[in-house]
Amino acid sequence: MAKRIEKTNAARLLDKAKIAYDLVPYTVDDDNLAATHVAEELGEDIATVFKTLVLRGDRTGLFVCVIPGDKEVDLKAAAKVSGNKKCEMIPMKELLPSTGYIRGGCSPIGMKKPLPTYFHSSATDHPRIYISAGVRGLQIAIAPTDLIAYVGAAVADIIA
Repeated sequence: MAKRIEKTNAARLLDKAKIAYDLVPYTVDDDNLAATHVAEELGEDIATVFKTLVLRGDRTGLFVCVIPGDKEVDLKAAAKVSGNKKCEMIPMKELLPSTGYIRGGCSPIGMKKPLPTYFHSSATDHPRIYISAGVRGLQIAIAPTDLIAYVGAAVADIIA
């Protein structure tokens, strides 16, 4: 018998908004929380598995960048699109209190408070992308255009 997948807050929010998605479980490796591991577990191209990063700008405060799992955020580009002169990743200890999510389970959906969000432009190259469902071990497969519209995100070239 298949294990029942518990719906996360992110999934419930998508249900409420009547947005189609699939919940896709994967095996967590606590020693390897990288998106590349998630892609391998899912058997998916890393270009379709996106990670959610939280940054702090010198002018606007916290904002979110959602980028392909094997890429690095370009801090200069992220600062520019978010209206900042400079920005940096927030310290790990601030992630849970700021967003309600832990490392390896941070979703752009359902953070404690809505933050300005920027998706890398390659997200729209795919019919479906994968993002964290808000917990380790569970991804949401969703049409990127639906997700971007739902979170009110902008699309920009924000990878190095």
